[in-house]
Amino acid sequence: MRVHHLNCGTMRPPGTPGGLVCHVLLLETNNGLVLVDSGLGLRDAEAPGKRFGPVRCYVRPMFDPNEAAVNQIRQLGYDPADVRHIVLTHFDADHTGGLADFPWARVHLTGAEAFAALHPRTLIERERYRPAQRAHHPVLVEHEPSAGESWRGFPGAEELTDVAAGIVLINLPGHSRGHAAVAVDVGDRWILHAGDSFYHHGQLDGTDTAPRAITAMERVIAHDWKQVRGNHERLAQLWARAEPDLLVVNAHDPHLLDRAIGRV
Repeated sequence: MRVHHLNCGTMRPPGTPGGLVCHVLLLETNNGLVLVDSGLGLRDAEAPGKRFGPVRCYVRPMFDPNEAAVNQIRQLGYDPADVRHIVLTHFDADHTGGLADFPWARVHLTGAEAFAALHPRTLIERERYRPAQRAHHPVLVEHEPSAGESWRGFPGAEELTDVAAGIVLINLPGHSRGHAAVAVDVGDRWILHAGDSFYHHGQLDGTDTAPRAITAMERVIAHDWKQVRGNHERLAQLWARAEPDLLVVNAHDPHLLDRAIGRV
């Protein structure tokens, strides 16, 4: 399986030198193209208030059409119609903005996240799960990784064989009610896309260099802060082992995106 690491949305919150990215994986599989998350999409710039909500005033997304996944796929020489599946870490606007650019694609996520998006309970959930993001009526395919086997110390995982062999959805709630990580087997190693289970590599590598502006935001919007802290600890242990057949990335750290591309 071949993987392309894309930045599908630049954001520039205050106090974050270098800004944030929306790290999306484009996978070439035997069953067509697969996206892991979708970043910001073409429609976000048309109605940012409805599609992104008030948080845009803090994270300050750029809404650059050149960064939209659908346009980057064309630039790589592929047909966007070949994107048959999109696997989501969770349903926040900066991960689902591109869904409407692929209305035919089946959208895979945990059952808990799908239920939370459709039935928000709290003010935070009502703000994060914007109805405009699913106004095109995407086909949601729910999975229950919490009932599956463990994956490298994480207690619940499910291989998405209906998408392609070697794509594993890992139960990792905390940031949101049904948040997940996605592991991808690329042959010589695994890529673990941890979504928003951490924001910055300084939260895992012991340097404590994560900008306070984003760690404060992480705590404010967390569904369960205790679970988030537990995820940090487990991921830090995995990071410390520095296993040569595993690359850990997340959704928003530009350093980890550059490292994955090979620029650092």
